[in-house]
This record gives sequence, structure tokens and C-alpha cells, in this order.
Amino acid sequence: GYEFVKTPQILSRELWETSGHWLNYRENMYTTLIDERDFAIKPMNCPGSILIYNNGLHSYKDLPIRMAEHGHVHRHEPSGSLNGLFRVRSFTQDDAHIYCRKDQLQSEIKRLLKLYDEVYKTFNLSYHIELSTRPEKKYIGDLKTWNLSEKALAKACIASGIPFKINEGDGAFYGPKLDFKLRDSLGRIWQCGTIQLDMNLPERFDISYIDANNQKVRPIMLHRAVFGSIERFIGILIEHYAGAFPLWLSPTQIAVLPVNNDAHLKHAKSVVRKLEKQGLRVELDDSNEKLGYRLRNSQINKIPYTLVIGDKERNDNLVTYRKFGDKAQITVPYREFIALIKREIRDKA
Repeated sequence: GYEFVKTPQILSRELWETSGHWLNYRENMYTTLIDERDFAIKPMNCPGSILIYNNGLHSYKDLPIRMAEHGHVHRHEPSGSLNGLFRVRSFTQDDAHIYCRKDQLQSEIKRLLKLYDEVYKTFNLSYHIELSTRPEKKYIGDLKTWNLSEKALAKACIASGIPFKINEGDGAFYGPKLDFKLRDSLGRIWQCGTIQLDMNLPERFDISYIDANNQKVRPIMLHRAVFGSIERFIGILIEHYAGAFPLWLSPTQIAVLPVNNDAHLKHAKSVVRKLEKQGLRVELDDSNEKLGYRLRNSQINKIPYTLVIGDKERNDNLVTYRKFGDKAQITVPYREFIALIKREIRDKA
């Protein structure tokens, strides 16, 4: 499992010099002067994670240590490249850093490959993987370390039976990475998840664990983000589903519409409460607009299910529902409707 952490938002120049960001990434960083010392708002979460790791001694028995964070980062992007939720200067990463032994490395990467596959398939997104190798100019560490890291990532993909392409020179300055490129319903490709193998930052920050022979050993660090930017991933989902989210994912799953507020509002509110107790996200439309207008509004908002509450539904504990995109209205007992909804959510249909 993972331990959830929260790393500092602003860190000193000295830390960024140690990590290599000050030399290799400074043009993308927001800097400031505090008490005559240089600081920067974090563009990445990894140095803060290393500070937490370095806060105590670790045995080989403690590894792998997995730290996860919803980290808020800032990167200065050219104004011309900014694009809605897809390219922003301030965003949230579903970041994690895994500190492991050499003998654990392959199993950890394979574990991540399986996780990414499960997540993307859940959202009905296809993807391909690119192995991004050492940049030509801006990088830290020696060629031997880079070659070992690149081979380790390739080996895990091959062992897992997952094809990949080589993307020459597009690795992070501190290590190679697996880039997960998602394809949306319009055929567009989006860069999202990454798995980065890093032997350089552990060396630069002098982090270690104690092995079975009571000797200090350098751990290997994996950086992983499944979504990359959560904001970008939300944008991709909106485009992918054209706003018509499947039931399990929809912000509002059910709209409840009383035919007449005077006669049916009380029962409609009761239905809303019962649905909410089932863990469903429900919206009551008790506006004074005509029923036809409210039905159209529910369709415009692409709410998966719209319930109409009238005399029949109130008196006989029935549910009349209309599914998004369908014109037919179907009447069933309340329990049958709940079973239908739960099955659809469970199957992520």
C-alpha cells in the first residue's frame, strides 16, 4: 500500500540545486526571494518526497516504501501553449514515489503496469506506451546509469507482454520514463501517465537503507503518476464521453422530477432521500417550469436517468424512468429500479 503525504509548496534554492532542477528546469519554475534567500514554488513533488524519506533510518526489510500525494504543482508554460484544462500552469498530480531495492525493481514496475492498464480500461480509454530515453543535452548522472535504467524499464514491459515504442531523447532530466499516451473517442492522442526510473536523485540526495550486512545501500526510486495532471485527465474524459458520462462516473446520476409540486413534491423528496441512502448522486428539479421543459433540461445536461414522480408512482411505490438518449419512459417497482442501477454501476456499463 501507499502512505499519503503532503510535501511543502515552496522549497529553497539549495534543494533545487541538489536535485538539478535549478540548472535544468529553472525556466519553467516560479521563483521568489524570502529573507534574502531564493526559493521556488515546486514544479514537481519528488524532492519533497525525498526529504520525507531522509527523515529517518530505513532497513532493507522496510522496502519498498511507497509515498503518494495529490501534489499541487506550478510550471511556467509559454502563454501560446496554454489550452483549457489540457495545458495549464497550475495543476494537481496524482503523484507517488516508490523507494525499492534492486531485487524488487522489476516486480514494482510490473505492478504499476498492471495498475495503469486496469485504470485506463475502467475509463474505456485505449493507450500505447513509449519509452522516453536520455535527453541529448540536459540530463544528470552518467551514461552507464541511464543505460541500466532504460534497460530495466524495457525488460519489465517485455516480461509483461506489453509492446512499447522508443521515444529518443524525451526522458526527464533525471531518468528515463514510460509515457502512457491515451487515445480518446475522436482519435486524438494525449500524454497522461508516466513511470520514471530514477537512480540519479537518490545519489544526489545521498539517500540509503541498511542492508542485511548492516551496510548502507542506495535505493532505486520510481516516480509514478497514473493520470499525470488530474485537470487534464478530467478534460480528456469530458471530450471522450462528449459530456455523457456513464452512470458510475456521472456527477449527477439521477434527476427526480415531480409532475406537480403541490401533489407530488413530498413523495419526490422521499425518493431522493432513499436514493441518496443508496450512495447515489441525485438532483431534485422542483422548479416551477413545465414537466416537458424539465425533461428536456435533464437531457441537455446529459443526466443518465430521469425519474418522473406522479400519482401512479406515489400511490404504488413505482418508478418511471427515462434513460439519457432514449425517448421511452419505463415504469418498474422501486426495488427493481435500484437493482438495475446497482448492476449498471457495478459493471461500469
